Amino acid sequence: MNKSSIVLITTLLALAVPAVSLQAGTREDWEVQQANAIMQRFKAMPEKSIPKRVLRDARGLAILTVTKGGFIWSVKGGHGIVIARNKNGWSGPAFIRTGGVGFGAQIGGEVTEYVLVLNTPEAVRAFSQNANVELGGALSAAAGPVGRDAEAGVMPKAAVYTYSRSQGLFAGASLEGSVITANKKANKNYYHSNITPGQILAGQGGHHSSGPMLTSR
Repeated sequence: MNKSSIVLITTLLALAVPAVSLQAGTREDWEVQQANAIMQRFKAMPEKSIPKRVLRDARGLAILTVTKGGFIWSVKGGHGIVIARNKNGWSGPAFIRTGGVGFGAQIGGEVTEYVLVLNTPEAVRAFSQNANVELGGALSAAAGPVGRDAEAGVMPKAAVYTYSRSQGLFAGASLEGSVITANKKANKNYYHSNITPGQILAGQGGHHSSGPMLTSR
């Protein structure tokens, strides 16, 4: 088995077994740290970064890592968090996931990081339910403006702005048509209760000590 195959299998196993602890702390702690790292990586791309005004006006953020790979059959799995702005600042993280299986002549693996900017209360409400969220359906999604030139005069043109980064570069890929679901098990593990996504995003989960400082208030 060659090195690339080992890397692919290891990555897909990590997606398939979310209860595994990685480094220090729990899987959920790692997810929060990963979300923070993704935001920092996006900010490090000044020409393709998310405009500060877009972040300042955001009602919420969903941050995911999506892995796609396989041989003949392609497997796609994603995991991450969503946070919402409320009267006390930013909520604690609610955990989310996405996945699917397709057919195609794909060999190897690809990891893409996504940041979804939730521009409207309706977008936050969609992620507050214990139900599937489909981007591009009732919830409009569009590629978000990027870079310094987009800083002035940015007005939301969709309920959700999507940004993506793959292999260290701005990708511009879309999650439209993907279905994102609440990760109930991860929420329970993190908050030690049967708290719902709606309660978390409303601020009832508090501001966990390891919660991400993703953007200024």
